[in-house]
Amino acid sequence: MPDPAAEIANKRRLFRRRLAQSARALAERSAPLRAWIETCGPCTLEIRWEQSPYESLVRAIAHQQLHGRAAQTILGRLQAGFRGDGFPEPKQLARAKLDKLRRMGFSAAKAAAIQGIAAAAIKGQVPARAEAERLSDAELIQRLVELKGVGVWTVEMLLIFTLGRLDVMPADDYGVKTGLKLLLDLPDLPKKPAFAEHTAAWSPHRSVAAWYLWRRADAAKSQA
Repeated sequence: MPDPAAEIANKRRLFRRRLAQSARALAERSAPLRAWIETCGPCTLEIRWEQSPYESLVRAIAHQQLHGRAAQTILGRLQAGFRGDGFPEPKQLARAKLDKLRRMGFSAAKAAAIQGIAAAAIKGQVPARAEAERLSDAELIQRLVELKGVGVWTVEMLLIFTLGRLDVMPADDYGVKTGLKLLLDLPDLPKKPAFAEHTAAWSPHRSVAAWYLWRRADAAKSQA
């Protein structure tokens, strides 16, 4: 019988190798990116290999428009508020009373959104991890943005941080746009057409490029 912990450990080892390969490929394609990679060091993008798309989406909704610590507090209450170990099952969340979720700290809109995600997981619209790994990025985006509270950016975060997809460039992410502006010394935040033009040559390694752009934006904030 397969050992889940061993499988995840192997995935992590293989993924670290792929990250290093992507960083080398990006350095060959862009002089500014090469200089920043040398300054920043190896890409340490961490993937939540054990997390289901359902759980990832619920957690993403909890984090919307909230400080990270506040969101973690609410998620802690959610996890403690249902029977069983670990994250609540979709059936538990879908059947929960709205008042119960509101007492945990979810707004009415967020409570409706996470219950919608739970119901969609029960129906199969939100795929289990094994199925999600077989679907393309475009198929997952098309399928999941139909859910209340789930936009393209939310699915892109799932693709990168839960499924470990290596060619996702979240063009609407403020941190990524800021990082690109700083990296290329642009006068303004790039609009979508210019953004695509600047980053197209980084495919199929754009998730790694996005990670370096986030780090570039973070570095500027820490120096401010």
